[in-house]
Amino acid sequence: MNVLLIEDDESFRTTLALALKRRGCDVRQAATKHEALRLAENESITGIVLDMRLGAVDGMSLITELRRHQLHARLIILTGYGSIPSALDAVRLGADDYLLKPASADQVLAALKGLSTASPRPAFSDLPSLARLEWEHIQRVMHEHGGNISHTAKALGIDRRTLQRKLAKLPPGL
Repeated sequence: MNVLLIEDDESFRTTLALALKRRGCDVRQAATKHEALRLAENESITGIVLDMRLGAVDGMSLITELRRHQLHARLIILTGYGSIPSALDAVRLGADDYLLKPASADQVLAALKGLSTASPRPAFSDLPSLARLEWEHIQRVMHEHGGNISHTAKALGIDRRTLQRKLAKLPPGL
């Protein structure tokens, strides 16, 4: 299987590429939109693994462009920030599967082969709390705004002082 792995996190990309190679895949790697499109245009690809967030580029915006070059390749979205609406959007745009990080190489390979990647549901106690999810979302938005409290508060639709109080607390579960 010829796989195009599009991921901006170099260590994760290298680790996943190595694991897929050990499982018999020929892996091409891309860290940027331009590298990905160049490889998609010039290579024969049977599977694409696309990170939903490629630095400043929304990986979802790449789906239609990748499909234009690789119509028959299985396209898998890999994300650390999954949600039902984004999964539906990905499928509408042409993705074949949607996996949450951390996904194992076996799960990625199963998705590339079109096999079920469903795993047993985690125990309720294993699920993150709503407070933990809120804290992670705040951290992600804060990162997107370069650590700027005012811009982050505005993006979240909350008062700056409220955001500062939330940030002063330790993340739930630690």
